[in-house]
Amino acid sequence: MPSSPASPKSAPPSGKLRYAMRVILRVCLFGALAGILALVIAVAVTMASLPAFKDMMQKPNGQTVRVLAADGTPVITLGPSYGDWLPIDRIPKVMQDAMVSVEDRRFYSHFGIDPIGMARSVYVARRLKAEGRRLQGASTITQQLARNIFLSSAYNFGRKFREMILALALERKFSKQQILELYLNRVYFGGGSYGVDAASRKFFGHPGDHLSLAEAAIIAGLVKAPSHYSPTADQQAAMDRANVVLEVMQDAGTLTPAQAKNAHVDTVTFAPEPKQNSVRYFTDWALAQLDQLVDDQSEPIDVWTTLDLRMQKAADDAVRQNVPNGLQGALVSMENDGAIRAMIGGTDYVTSIYNRATMAERQPGSAFKLFVYLSALEAGLKPSDAVEDKPVTIDGWSPRNNSRHFLGPIDVRNAFALSINTVAAQLGQRVTFQQVANMAHRFGITTPISVYPAMVLGTSDVRLIELTRAFASVSNNGNAVTPYGIVKVTTSDGNVLYQHDKAEPRVLVAPYVAAEMTDLLQTAVNTGTARAAQIGRPVAGKTGTTSSNKDGWFLGFSSGLTTGVWMGRDDAKPMPGLQGGRNPAQAFAAYMRVALQTRPAEKFQTDVTLPEYNLEPDDEAYYGDPDQQFGNGADVGATPTAPDGPSPDDAIVDRGDNVPLQREQETKPPQLDQRWLDNVLGRDKGAAPPQPAKPPK
Repeated sequence: MPSSPASPKSAPPSGKLRYAMRVILRVCLFGALAGILALVIAVAVTMASLPAFKDMMQKPNGQTVRVLAADGTPVITLGPSYGDWLPIDRIPKVMQDAMVSVEDRRFYSHFGIDPIGMARSVYVARRLKAEGRRLQGASTITQQLARNIFLSSAYNFGRKFREMILALALERKFSKQQILELYLNRVYFGGGSYGVDAASRKFFGHPGDHLSLAEAAIIAGLVKAPSHYSPTADQQAAMDRANVVLEVMQDAGTLTPAQAKNAHVDTVTFAPEPKQNSVRYFTDWALAQLDQLVDDQSEPIDVWTTLDLRMQKAADDAVRQNVPNGLQGALVSMENDGAIRAMIGGTDYVTSIYNRATMAERQPGSAFKLFVYLSALEAGLKPSDAVEDKPVTIDGWSPRNNSRHFLGPIDVRNAFALSINTVAAQLGQRVTFQQVANMAHRFGITTPISVYPAMVLGTSDVRLIELTRAFASVSNNGNAVTPYGIVKVTTSDGNVLYQHDKAEPRVLVAPYVAAEMTDLLQTAVNTGTARAAQIGRPVAGKTGTTSSNKDGWFLGFSSGLTTGVWMGRDDAKPMPGLQGGRNPAQAFAAYMRVALQTRPAEKFQTDVTLPEYNLEPDDEAYYGDPDQQFGNGADVGATPTAPDGPSPDDAIVDRGDNVPLQREQETKPPQLDQRWLDNVLGRDKGAAPPQPAKPPK
């Protein structure tokens, strides 16, 4: 009986090994074929799901906002910057060669994945792992493009596998030129710039289709570490990296040694970085209004503002050079139409972004007397009318002058110029304190205003920008002024989304009232508490100093420009020596001298009236420091408290004091002679005044 074939179990040992190897080979071959099939299917499915080239040209989410000064100078760019899309034939050849040489030398020969590069990266990765570092730069340009457009920056095997599938799909769907075009227009180059054009504009100040070899080398060198090699962070590091790129280009054969030598990276001119310290106070304030001016936009926009960079620098210098150590300072400067030309919200934006010009609410001191005298002038009072500086008690409140003296009969003009508190209290009582509060609100003060008697001395908190607005309205002949900072908003191609319209005139007080108020404000600068604000041309303004020297103010206008200055501590602690007629007035003058350099001097409707004593060549004619002598601030006696029973406002109404002011014809203005000066200065009243020398016979 024939024997049956030998079974595997009876096969010789060598036969078993060959059989096992064949099985393993078949399994591996089958697995490889299955893997290739799966890869082909995955690539095919991915390729089918890829957007069209035109769709991939769309810019990513994230709006770019470029802020421009009044003259069109870029001030700051916020958000990502994408620039213009450059077709591959507009991207300089040196830029293409530099990028391919340094990022993916075999770009034109591989199919999306570089096996040679991967093998080398595996070897390097083992060495880096032993050193505790992670592999960098192993991806091809196509893989980087896939990651930038479709994937996150997470570093793991799953993301790397998806990146490879996407790279293979991109290579199957698009040409090498299309892939390079997408890459050069989408890759991040640092400084918020995406794409060659955005990087070129940011770092060199010109479009990306005019790049030199040296500039191209600098940009190509940024991809490896944008934050480290960015010219805005370290220009020398950027140039050193560019020289490495030039060496790599020589090694890759895309550049000759002579061309590399003539590149002269060290002579590249970088675009200046806009200063972003004090100007950020203005941009923060202005850009907060964008939502109200334009609809939601995703495309880049240009915001044209009213900011004058020359005036902004002058404002920054004036505040920094005049604010006492340990204090903060703020400044707002606006045209008669409300255009903000300069804004300082603090001494250093980097350490404090709190905008004291627009957000801080502080007591204005005697600067609030603007509304007291506006109310009185509107009620019929005239600058030359007589009033009396005398002891006054109103609802238990007795204001005093810091000089501790009372001048007796005096005209309105000098009472305002010397910031006499008792006169302001009497005027407030006559027109009613409610009317003064109403006047403040009429002129743009939005914070709550107390109607207790001491309110005439500025005990209610206000904002600098609003008080400056009120003074600007006086400068504007009594017409309302509304501050604004944005002139227009356009798309990058010039399409206008918003245009500021000139406001319709709105009369707050009659022009003659504004002219009379300007008369008083001129006198304060020329002979009164605000003499430090003189700048060699007509100026009108008012000082303000609050209780215990916690706040110092000066607000004034000249030649159509109104400026307000505040100084003080953020914690509102007293600062000995801080007075509105000193540092704030000095900062005002320092700023206005520069700001008005290019403008002709303008006369006011009323010429300043100088009192007789100011015309005498006497060193003591001004009788000391005006702020200290006559109480320019609110440190004027007991702090007002709410009395029992009816409010002060009710009491005033009950007395029937809400009537127009009557001129005091029976009282003559004082004769400002030597006897008057002796009285003011507290000199020996018994001494006979000096007699004029007799003329020679």
